[in-house]
Amino acid sequence: MKIAVVGATGMVGTVMLQVLKERNFPFTELLLVASEKSVGKKMTFKGKEYTVIGLQDAVNQKPDIAVFSAGGETSLEWAPKFAVVGTTVIDNSSAWRMDATKKLIVPEINANELTKEDKIIANPNCSTIQLVMALAPLHKKYKIKRLIISTYQSITGTGVKAVQQLENEFNGVKGEMAYPYPIHKNAIPHCDVFEDNGYTKEEMKLVRETQKILSDNTIAVTATAVRIPVVGGHSESINVEFENEINVSDIRKILHETPGVTVKDNLDTNTYPMPIYAEGKDDVFVGRIRLDESQANTLNMWVVSDNLRKGAATNTIQIAEYLMANNLV
Repeated sequence: MKIAVVGATGMVGTVMLQVLKERNFPFTELLLVASEKSVGKKMTFKGKEYTVIGLQDAVNQKPDIAVFSAGGETSLEWAPKFAVVGTTVIDNSSAWRMDATKKLIVPEINANELTKEDKIIANPNCSTIQLVMALAPLHKKYKIKRLIISTYQSITGTGVKAVQQLENEFNGVKGEMAYPYPIHKNAIPHCDVFEDNGYTKEEMKLVRETQKILSDNTIAVTATAVRIPVVGGHSESINVEFENEINVSDIRKILHETPGVTVKDNLDTNTYPMPIYAEGKDDVFVGRIRLDESQANTLNMWVVSDNLRKGAATNTIQIAEYLMANNLV
């Protein structure tokens, strides 16, 4: 098993390597791949030193699996080149997510859709993954009619430049700006670029990707995405209206029994999910579960997850594990 990590020197690529190590992913050969400016750089993994190689070199070595976290343009250009030589690509960018010929996978929900013919597999957006992890088991029982989502997203979703901006502002240092405004002591209702309808791409990802993963275009979804000065993970306030009558006790039980979901919801002890608690963990945390008293069959809940782990790296490695376990590579 030869695996390539494309974008190995980036923020998500670094976490991917950490997850590979933690989960003791079985490989015989590891290729660390990055852009030309990083080629030749030395990296250590499990006590062994590796030299970063370029994309064409990696294609020439025909890895069995390539996990990508190198941006949409790189994925559009290079994923097909890997696929042609027989590599199965699992891509973290938005490049292939809404391509009708590509599967959009969260392993706990729809990995059974995968076949040997799927050579380019899309990893969903981080905020979508935690949303559907909490909602998929409820949709199965009660059928979702409408979703209203407000996100409170970590600066790590933007990348190293944003983390540096926050640190600079906190320390009173002038430096490069990842955002058009200060992020320290601020909240910016602007994640990604604006589309013609007035929503950002991040907001529309929540709409389109949710419908695709849950295989239901009838679900009405509207979202507002906000960037906040937090490092540990993304938080989401979710209002969900169901077609069928709901029971909060049953919903709690369903969520308790859902693999990859942890319920943290005890008002007596002020227990609820927070990014500071989710950081470095793979589960999706759900709390503040309560009926919306203004409307029938409607629920409010608060969902938090580490966007670099389950929202990106861990979900990708889980897909790779599924492919291996089911002889699909």
